[in-house]
Amino acid sequence: MDLKKLRFVSEKREKDFNKLNIFSQEDLIRHFPRNYLDLTSTDTVASAYHNDVILTLCEVVSVEVNRFARRPYVKAMCRQGSYLFSAIWFNQPYVAGKLSAGEYLFYGRVQNRYGMGASMVNPSFERADNNVKLKGYVPVYPLAGSLTQGAVRSAVKQALSNVSVCSAIPAALQKKYGLGDLAAAYRSVHNPAGPKEAAAAAERIAEEEYFLLVSAFKIIKGDNETARTSAYTVGAEDVKNFAARFPFEFTQGQKDAVNAVYSDLKSPRVMNRLIQGDVGSGKTAVALAGIYMAVKSGHQAAMLAPTEVLARQNAALLKNYLPEYRVEFLSGSTPAAQKREIKKGLAEGTINAVCGTHALIQGDVMFADLSLVVCDEQHRFGVAQRAALTGKGGAADTLVMSATPIPRTLTLIFYGDLDVTTIKDKPRSRQDISTSIIPERRYSDMLCYISGEVKKGAQAYFVCPKIEGDDEGTVMSVTELYEELAQKMPGVRLGLMHGKLKDRQKDEVMTAFRNREYDVLVSTTVIEVGVDVPNATIMVIYNAERFGLSQLHQLRGRVGRGDKKSYCFLLMGSDTPEARQRLSVIKENSDGFAIAESDLKLRGGGDFMGTRQSGHAIGDIKNLRFPVSAIFTAKSIADDAFAGGFDTGELRVAAMQKYNKLRDVILN
Repeated sequence: MDLKKLRFVSEKREKDFNKLNIFSQEDLIRHFPRNYLDLTSTDTVASAYHNDVILTLCEVVSVEVNRFARRPYVKAMCRQGSYLFSAIWFNQPYVAGKLSAGEYLFYGRVQNRYGMGASMVNPSFERADNNVKLKGYVPVYPLAGSLTQGAVRSAVKQALSNVSVCSAIPAALQKKYGLGDLAAAYRSVHNPAGPKEAAAAAERIAEEEYFLLVSAFKIIKGDNETARTSAYTVGAEDVKNFAARFPFEFTQGQKDAVNAVYSDLKSPRVMNRLIQGDVGSGKTAVALAGIYMAVKSGHQAAMLAPTEVLARQNAALLKNYLPEYRVEFLSGSTPAAQKREIKKGLAEGTINAVCGTHALIQGDVMFADLSLVVCDEQHRFGVAQRAALTGKGGAADTLVMSATPIPRTLTLIFYGDLDVTTIKDKPRSRQDISTSIIPERRYSDMLCYISGEVKKGAQAYFVCPKIEGDDEGTVMSVTELYEELAQKMPGVRLGLMHGKLKDRQKDEVMTAFRNREYDVLVSTTVIEVGVDVPNATIMVIYNAERFGLSQLHQLRGRVGRGDKKSYCFLLMGSDTPEARQRLSVIKENSDGFAIAESDLKLRGGGDFMGTRQSGHAIGDIKNLRFPVSAIFTAKSIADDAFAGGFDTGELRVAAMQKYNKLRDVILN
């Protein structure tokens, strides 16, 4: 249904909805709240603790506008009886035109730092009269353009009345598992009476989503049971001799993984296998062995990486370990003449293996006999990119790798279309990284220590969660940190990297750091994908409580890749018991999969499975908060459906529509 058929949705507003990937009323009802405002009772600012979020009734006494500050702001002085406090809005000058003297309801976070008085930062507000709109349990949606919460709430309410919602789960299975009405769940998640109703609605929607996704994976995996078209003539002795080229002996986990790949390539069906292992477990060596099996058998292989630096690193490894074969590197920055030569070599079959970025997926890249596709850092790609590359080889074998720890119990959900091999052990040369939680009082001591280590030749990463700081001043931005370190660590050569840089610029900075042209790299999380910098021995993570534990473990894994003792320092922006509990898991544990299990228990299914878990937004369920049990219920229902003959044409169509929509979202 067309968005413009909704009242108050103009052409301009429609374009704003499009920025949120909302193109129809069906998309609109799937635009779930990112949070809710509990406006059922009021509190006083005087009784609130620091960082409490409250609804409060107060009198606005005066309004001040400062347009010339580094961050322009509007400040209102407010009164509750004899108690005075301020409310401040950063970078929102229009607020001044909406405030005047009188009574208001404010909803927001209280900042109550010792000696600085109380304030509310960026609160929502409404004049306190008989027409107050802020009341009850109110949804808060992600916004774009000039959209307001009121505009989105109005549009969603209309769409819920227009869109017909039906469950794809067979009625008999809905009854067996005691599932509620799906349409009612959609209404409740957008307009719940309270948190319990919102949670129950989110759980029911999640069950539906994962039922369809697991069903799609079952269909795809069945379809992938296709006859092999590429025969592999490589022998077991050849593979054993190739492994002997490495300067270390493969661990048992690596040997098992190589054997699994060898068995797959010798089987009558096409391989679709995931090799997952913790940081430094040796997955790349397994991938090189797989590529050797392909080229030794007379076929071509392609290795896809998410960044140019990582793709170059993989190409260098292949050239080193496969000197008798022609290996090339292809990316968007490859000179045009060289690109033409490489594409010609791939099409004619004179190039045996190629490593590259998304440039490999382009339509004009053709292969003479592509039999094996390797996707490095699988979580950075999606099913669409993988399919686009494997499609260039007809029934090509696929080997994907991921160092992002996933709870063992959820592996089949994330990778339902793949066979999974887990490398559990690490190379004996890898040392555990000493991890410390640094209180604010020891911050200067830490910087002094790192400056001393840098003078001895060490290198360090300093990581921030955001490119820009938050309006509350609680998050250090990467540019602010860069400027601060330049003052506090004189003589240290600093590099700066973040997501707003172009890919070419990021590659240049990373290459310079690897070549020791910088002592310290100040960065956002763009450095988490695995480029080896053996000389980097120190990782400092700011506002560490804002990261998922698995992502912290990934970042920590950027150091300790050489033979030197390495350290990770975690700095907290919010010293709460919950934050300390979570960070203690990282401090006391080096097993990424055990950390992922703990992360799942502490954060719950919604945060872990959604966009907050970097790289793993695998369902159309952004912002939903639901228990992990919903995922297992969905898998049980799907197992029942396919075992009990419920896999009808209608179910298959619905499941593949879900899969294809997900694929398109990932591709775009």
